[in-house]
Amino acid sequence: MASVEVSLKEMMAAVEGALGAAVVDYTSGMALGTLGGGKDLDLTVAAAGNTDVIRAKVRTMEQLGLKGQIEDILITLDRQYHLIRLVTGRTGNGLFLYLVLDKARSNLAMARHQLKRVEEVIEI
Repeated sequence: MASVEVSLKEMMAAVEGALGAAVVDYTSGMALGTLGGGKDLDLTVAAAGNTDVIRAKVRTMEQLGLKGQIEDILITLDRQYHLIRLVTGRTGNGLFLYLVLDKARSNLAMARHQLKRVEEVIEI
């Protein structure tokens, strides 16, 4: 099992082009930990904003009667990928992993694979 700090380091180190990472409680919108970011990427603000994205998607799924769970949500910008992966399991209910990537330098498939691996071992 991995702590928040270890998980953040794994998210940043394993994917080339990673700009920032966060572990977020989407019931409160609060980041439990962040790594990377900067003046142009405030991960605390992004954590709160992406909480709204998840809540909206869950609400929409309920209204449509869709069954199943959200694995991840991808937001594609002109120069970045913003990848959100919901944490499932007994220790991560209500959390999501958030990873921002440089679009020109990163491999989206590898990033998704890495987030899945981190999700499986994180323990809060």
